[in-house]
Amino acid sequence: MSSADSRLTCDDIPGLASEQRRLCRQHPPAVRAIGRGVRHWLSECRHQFRHRRWNCHAPARDRSLFGRLLLRGSREVAFIHAISSAGAVVALARACDRGELDWCSREETVGVADAFHWGGCSQHVELAARFGRAFVDAKERKRPDARSLINLHNNKVGREVVQRLLSLQCKCHGVSGSCSVRTCWLAMADFRRTGDRLRRKYERAVHVAVNQYGAALSTVGHAAPRDNQLVYSDRSPDFCVRDHDTGSAGTAGRRCDVTSRGVDGCSVLCCGRGYDTARVSRSAKCGCQFQWCCAVRCGDCRRTEDVRTCKDHT
Repeated sequence: MSSADSRLTCDDIPGLASEQRRLCRQHPPAVRAIGRGVRHWLSECRHQFRHRRWNCHAPARDRSLFGRLLLRGSREVAFIHAISSAGAVVALARACDRGELDWCSREETVGVADAFHWGGCSQHVELAARFGRAFVDAKERKRPDARSLINLHNNKVGREVVQRLLSLQCKCHGVSGSCSVRTCWLAMADFRRTGDRLRRKYERAVHVAVNQYGAALSTVGHAAPRDNQLVYSDRSPDFCVRDHDTGSAGTAGRRCDVTSRGVDGCSVLCCGRGYDTARVSRSAKCGCQFQWCCAVRCGDCRRTEDVRTCKDHT
């Protein structure tokens, strides 16, 4: 992109703070990488909450992605900030690995007694975390208030989970597999592990308040929350019915499990409204056999199952 094209594109992105627009104009490939990463972390968010009343629903054509839900300080918003911050780091690090970003270092190799080499792109995650912090946190730093302080804390938790899940991987080199030389690097974990870790933090998130000066967080018991805890300030809506003011999509029409006593059970997911049952016939492969040589042939079978969906609240 030319500088003029970059400026036009960055100016067209809705909702960016002035510092974010400046970073976008200076580093358009990095911001494009963050944009591509949105689909990845949003998919993971929906996976983690697929059985819950709040299922990471994002209203169609809403410029803030999650609508009015983000105006609250609920634990769901805490999770959104953490996983989006983590997703930005992962997207940037992967773009570094592919050689798409000019600010990624390529000279991290060091030797120890000629037997060990630090290779790969081990510093890319650290560089990605730095840029991710500068870009993602810029909007919160623009308006330093209680809500921003909470959001900044949760953004940091997301980045640190990515970094804490790095694992050391090594590859041996040498005659006859003697491993006389090893190349090692820190590899990112699969993003599913990041999502799993953040969901557990969501379940253990702590209720906080901001001191009278708006400069520090404290729990209900007046102790400062730990750096690795997700924090929230507002109670969550019950998400049972559609409510534009709270950003709730409701659970009407959601599929539930009549045999489950968990969050996906019809009694919990449907909020006591009851459920509808429909008998659905599906086509499935069956009777598959290996045919010499070399194919697998299957028949088509019809299977019938009962599908339960939550009733509307009306």
